Amino acid sequence: MNWSEAEIHSTDKNNKQPRMNQTEIGLLPEDWAVKTVEEGFDICNNLRLPISDDIRKSMLGDYPYYGPTKVQDYINEYRVDGEYSLIGEDGDHFLKWVVIPMTQYVHGKFNVNNHAHLIKGKPKTTITKWFYFYFKHRDLTNFLTRQGASRYKLSKSTLVKIPFALPPLPEQEAIAEALSDADAWIENLQQLIAKKRLIKQGAMQELLSPKKDWEVKKLGEVATISGGGTPSTFVSEYWNGDIEWFTPTEVGYDKYLYSSKRKITNTGLKNSSATILPINTILLTSRAGIGDLGILKIEASTNQGFQSIICKEMIDVEFIYYLMSTKKEELLKNASGSTFLEISPNKVKSLEIIVPDLTEQTRIATILSDMDEELEALEAQLSKAKKVKQGMMQELLTGRTRLI
Repeated sequence: MNWSEAEIHSTDKNNKQPRMNQTEIGLLPEDWAVKTVEEGFDICNNLRLPISDDIRKSMLGDYPYYGPTKVQDYINEYRVDGEYSLIGEDGDHFLKWVVIPMTQYVHGKFNVNNHAHLIKGKPKTTITKWFYFYFKHRDLTNFLTRQGASRYKLSKSTLVKIPFALPPLPEQEAIAEALSDADAWIENLQQLIAKKRLIKQGAMQELLSPKKDWEVKKLGEVATISGGGTPSTFVSEYWNGDIEWFTPTEVGYDKYLYSSKRKITNTGLKNSSATILPINTILLTSRAGIGDLGILKIEASTNQGFQSIICKEMIDVEFIYYLMSTKKEELLKNASGSTFLEISPNKVKSLEIIVPDLTEQTRIATILSDMDEELEALEAQLSKAKKVKQGMMQELLTGRTRLI
């Protein structure tokens, strides 16, 4: 069964409405059972093999060596060959079950250390992937014991007693296939995004490399550099006004900036060193993440953690944005300060840049902007795919939506 995006979206449209029974783990279809892990799966911890870091360094190879949440190394021999689900035995990841997968699905030749349990389906009862998907984002807090202040343990003696929902074998297979298809959809998008980012990186290196007819300028020659300020936090009338007011922690994620977390009043603006910056100002952080950038798409102000760039005529704002994104290391080298690092306005103004004529600036900026738009569209698809997958898991793993 190869699921398209449209088919994944329509899983709840053509399903049978199941008759549900109340069980110890919630409402489940009447033809599903509740079993313990011991009843449903084989635990193969005898295959585990702890190998120290030092020894692994002497036996590097092609076979993965798994820990509780990820591959920790690749070594030149293997102990396990087959299909298994892994779940951690100890660690602090258990408390992050919403965002960090609790299980790993592995197959082929590999190794596992002694901090993960190996789980395998029982013939004619369960498939290994059912454990993987069912417990992947499951809250196991009530089954953990504490080891120290922040380390938790899921012992084998406790693991075997954990109850889980058990559909008929054909339905397990159908659900696992559907969720695997959703995983493949997500993985393909992630790989495509990674590829596009590498292409953009190469394009930036090529397009922004100075050519012989480009001119050497100081940034202060092609732009006005503007700082910011903070109204007194003890005067309430300075705050919660209509003027957008940015801090460095809000910049560096999105290219375009449309709104800030906090706003100040006109009175607050007048009683600080902040100014109103025009649309298309490039916010450049001069503290707390020096060199992060964003382009204002509204009039706004900032705190004193910026040396913002207001480009002069005959200079393409987007070109300067991309050019400055290559200058972060240089900015950091020019930063100084005893309490915290900061780059001064004079250092920013004296930064040397090499620019082509306006036509070439615009051409380069357009190419890179188009690449950014393509990446943004793919990121939106990836976010959508993850939400669809999450919805599928909520429906399919509880039997609210039936595939067969």
